[in-house]
Amino acid sequence: MYSEIVMDHFTNPRNVGEIPDADAVGQVGNPKCGDIMKMYFKIEGNIIVDVKFKTFGCGSAIASSSMATEMVKGKTVEEALALSNYEVAKELNGLPPAKMHCSLLAEQAIKSAIFDYAKKNNLYYKELEGFDPDAEEDHHNHDEE
Repeated sequence: MYSEIVMDHFTNPRNVGEIPDADAVGQVGNPKCGDIMKMYFKIEGNIIVDVKFKTFGCGSAIASSSMATEMVKGKTVEEALALSNYEVAKELNGLPPAKMHCSLLAEQAIKSAIFDYAKKNNLYYKELEGFDPDAEEDHHNHDEE
């Protein structure tokens, strides 16, 4: 059901924790379903030099958070914004359809952190147009209900 990579990132998650003096902090999730992700970025010269996360959720949510942090560390802010949930799921060697919302949460947590960074530094990123980090969305696939 779960790939070895998902199981590895769930049992040995990378980049867990907080960055006390983070340049960007983003949180997304739906408290009703229990999946909440918070990401912290340290950004120097437009490069994400450090990233940490805290996730409350299932194994797929933790694995998606862990993989996403690995994928954006060392990247530019623009490269991180371009990361899609499908790329996260692909790097995890797939997620079950009912768990794809976890990779979407990881993508949105990244966007939420960069939204915070842009707001603090009066920056504009076209990729964030229409993005609302405070929207309480149901990230689950409605077909699974």
